[in-house]
Amino acid sequence: MLNLKEGILHLEDYLHFLRIERQLAENTLISYKKDLTDYLKSVYEKQHLQSLSDVERQHIIIHLRDLKENGKSARTISRHISSIRSFHQFLLREKVASNDPTIHLELPQLEQKLPNFLSVEELNSLLGSISVSKPQGVRDLAMFELMYASGMRISECLNLNLEDLHLSMGFVRVFGKGGKERIIPLGGAALRACSNYIENARPQLLKQERTDAIFINQRGKRLTRQGIWKLLNKHALMAGIKKEITPHVLRHSFATHLIENGADLRAVQEMLGHADISTTQIYTHVSKKRLKEVYKQYHPRA
Repeated sequence: MLNLKEGILHLEDYLHFLRIERQLAENTLISYKKDLTDYLKSVYEKQHLQSLSDVERQHIIIHLRDLKENGKSARTISRHISSIRSFHQFLLREKVASNDPTIHLELPQLEQKLPNFLSVEELNSLLGSISVSKPQGVRDLAMFELMYASGMRISECLNLNLEDLHLSMGFVRVFGKGGKERIIPLGGAALRACSNYIENARPQLLKQERTDAIFINQRGKRLTRQGIWKLLNKHALMAGIKKEITPHVLRHSFATHLIENGADLRAVQEMLGHADISTTQIYTHVSKKRLKEVYKQYHPRA
């Protein structure tokens, strides 16, 4: 147990590095911590190593094999490998270990999973089903119009402050992963919905509270991740949408609809805040898949 405690201390140093130097989001840090705590338990408690300097490639493979036998997917195992590799590179830089046992470790082959998205008709149905007779409804319409209009992540939407939304100039400023800033233009529907919310509904929700948060709950506090999920699912149910829907589906829909209508891939990459264009290219596959479906459905000789 003493050795495990030493490993946990090195892990805490690594997480501190990720938080301060890399400025990773708290949810990402939680994932790293969980993956690497499992790994350390395997190394120290199951495989009885005395130090992280003693770790060799076969010890990591034993841990990965255990993950596979416990039913973990190739995607989850791939994430674990990335966490372990990054951790050992940190240990090497900090001279905690004298070697990097992950050098020849290969990532498992991943099946490309196409993102879930809503059709234009489904989105119109979703947004059209939101009643604006109460301040909460005005807020919900503004929030989901904004998320679909910008493709922002749920965490980015949660962190928006009044100074980030420039209605007169028609854009929103978003701070993404690693604190990177990007500017996203907005369409008329989102601008009108946000303007109505900020001028008429937000003051009613704010009450006596003082906050710069754009989207707030009935107590005047910043909305939570769970709160947005619940609201989206409530409105999807009202709209009669049967498929599974999450806030990220709005982001996927934003990108898919842009690509389907001929938007430049680099422009979509910029708006989504993807560091690598290969991440954005998944939406071209969605577009091709949809073209095939349309062809099969409507071509007389398909």
